[in-house]
Amino acid sequence: MYWKTEGVVLRETDYKEHDRLLTVLTRDHGPVTMKARGVRGRRSTLKAACQLLAYSEFTVSEQRGYLTITEAVTKEQFPALRQDIELLSLASYFAQVSETIAQEDCPNPELLSLLLNCLYALGPLHKPQPVVKAVFELRAVCLAGYLPELSGCFVCGNPMPDRFDLVHGVLQCSGCGPGQGTLVLLSAAARTALHYITACGPKQIFSFTVDDATAEELSQLSEAYLMTQLERGFHTLDFYKSLKR
Repeated sequence: MYWKTEGVVLRETDYKEHDRLLTVLTRDHGPVTMKARGVRGRRSTLKAACQLLAYSEFTVSEQRGYLTITEAVTKEQFPALRQDIELLSLASYFAQVSETIAQEDCPNPELLSLLLNCLYALGPLHKPQPVVKAVFELRAVCLAGYLPELSGCFVCGNPMPDRFDLVHGVLQCSGCGPGQGTLVLLSAAARTALHYITACGPKQIFSFTVDDATAEELSQLSEAYLMTQLERGFHTLDFYKSLKR
């Protein structure tokens, strides 16, 4: 049986002498493992479409539960990301987070769209890295089921609290007690951006601007919140620890 799907290559693993096993985040099937036969050979026609972070259309043969790529057409290679080590590292981190939160046999077109939008933002759109990182992490953690409650202080209802609880995903005022989670300071600008990023439509995720200091604050907060929630739900993330060494 043959079928077609579109997706981004999240991971590639050498297999046998000339093959690779690819983990692809597909639009229709969620993360799928596919074999790319002969892709490591010099004359392979699959090479460009099957490289890490490539967005491609795959024609797949399914036999006895195994998937083999018979044809692949590149839709976007994101060449700018491959020419800058920092951009490539950040994009690879996005891919690893996507693989962590995606579930097999569970279509997640929203996650694929988020990943593609952020790869485009890093590459052709030249958006600031801290902003793209914050957007990806915050939207990804929401898609994983950890949407924060940002309407106001969860204790007194004050609409302008100055703390964020990384464990419970709520806002809190400094005068409302120590709280039960890990509280971090939150500026007014970061609070406004945090609310916008988590609430806006997918086509508007980069339709905002912040200064450099706020962008860095958002980047640190989004990373801490994502990792706190994923560690609670999926235990420790070895890939993240390796990136931080």
